[in-house]
Amino acid sequence: MRGGSVAVVGGSIAGCAAALAVSRGGAERVTVLERADDRLRDRGVGIALHSDRYDELREAGYVAPEMPWAPLTRRVWSVRDGEAGHGRVVGEQPFPFRAYSWGSLWSELRRRVPDGVSYRSGAVVTAVEPDADGATLRLADGYEEHFDLVIGADGYRSVVRDAMFPGADATYAGYIGWRGTSPDVADLPSDGNDAHNIVFPGGHCMIYRIPDGVGGHRLNWVLYTAPPQTDGLHPDLRTPTSLPPGRLNSELTAHLRALVADAFPPYWAARVLRTPAETTFIQPIYDLEVPHYTSGRLVLVGDAASVARPHIGGGSVKALQDATALEAAWVAGESWKEVLEGYDERRGTVGAAMVALARRMGDAQVENTPDWTAMDQAGFDAWWQAQNSGSDRRSGFGGHSMKAG
Repeated sequence: MRGGSVAVVGGSIAGCAAALAVSRGGAERVTVLERADDRLRDRGVGIALHSDRYDELREAGYVAPEMPWAPLTRRVWSVRDGEAGHGRVVGEQPFPFRAYSWGSLWSELRRRVPDGVSYRSGAVVTAVEPDADGATLRLADGYEEHFDLVIGADGYRSVVRDAMFPGADATYAGYIGWRGTSPDVADLPSDGNDAHNIVFPGGHCMIYRIPDGVGGHRLNWVLYTAPPQTDGLHPDLRTPTSLPPGRLNSELTAHLRALVADAFPPYWAARVLRTPAETTFIQPIYDLEVPHYTSGRLVLVGDAASVARPHIGGGSVKALQDATALEAAWVAGESWKEVLEGYDERRGTVGAAMVALARRMGDAQVENTPDWTAMDQAGFDAWWQAQNSGSDRRSGFGGHSMKAG
């Protein structure tokens, strides 16, 4: 099917990939509406792509070798052991991933969006009004326009999803991710090619090196734990939100810093505690599933469709794979109906499988952690295998294999 006017609500990684997908598929006119200004490229947090998923996405034309990345080969899980600098290793596992900076990956995808696509920054969509022939978008500045197809790539607080499935909001998982990046990358173990998980009762912290986009590297970390149940310590996290730098409650920050000082091996505690405050923020963890990825002429991609907890290591992979599936459905379909049904069939079950696996991992790694101090490699292997039991051969740690079906 060729032609049609398409609006992509959201211009981050998922939105740029979706715009690229429908342009390749043959959409006549594509408009991307991104509520933020052009500072999206400044988002410096790390993401990682499993090497096998990278190969599939490279073959599909959504990632490329020239995108700045850092290799990761092994993941080392360590617990505090007295004053031993690096703690005691409780388990090691292969970790064939490629580490990226969110901002630089977005910049590369943004650069690949065809020149004919209209990309509007600072465009806040306030209403989506579907009809039999598409949908009308209304913006905060009073602008409105009708499109043949509207793609929601606007994250877990999606206005497009709300128009499709009112009340289908993300659900707070009961814990948070405290994230940070710093230039403190000198003298990392194993030349920086390992990902390190520092474990403690009630959570863990993942630490690894990412490219900074200008030829160097930064240290990226995210600490998962439940915040203390104290009135006024944090806002109501049950409502989807995020807490950027400068908005963190000082008492919550003090609690997290004390946890690091007490529970981390000294070497890793110092790395986290030296992180500049202006590069740290809070990311509440949510779950989200939708009954379908399409409804009428509305489509969802990325976190607008489903949110799997980050432990699965496949969030950005899923957004890019959603785009490849949308392109394939567009090329194969001969009508709007065939395109949308084909896309929903390809991606609906994938999203549900990833959310289920990520919930199991969150339970084992944060909500009901084992006695880390008693764990050795054999115990670690059994613990890890239990989290992955029930996963089908297609969706596992690192995301879904497009080649496996």
